[in-house]
Amino acid sequence: MIKYSKKILINKFDMKNLSIADVILRIKINRTYDGFVLSQSYYIEKNFDKFSKSNNNIIKTLIDISVHLSKNKGERIY
Repeated sequence: MIKYSKKILINKFDMKNLSIADVILRIKINRTYDGFVLSQSYYIEKNFDKFSKSNNNIIKTLIDISVHLSKNKGERIY
């Protein structure tokens, strides 16, 4: 399936096989024994680096103090 998909893409696009991918579309790919783990930490770190250096002003956020917050008891709400 992968070889077939690769053949189609090579015919339509100018592609190079550079080796095993570790980042695609800013999504980090980690291989494990069970399969793959996808993480956006790479994307987040790049954006944090980009914006934290230029804009680190404190911003006040309004909060409704009449709302009572409670600890999450691990129940999932769907």
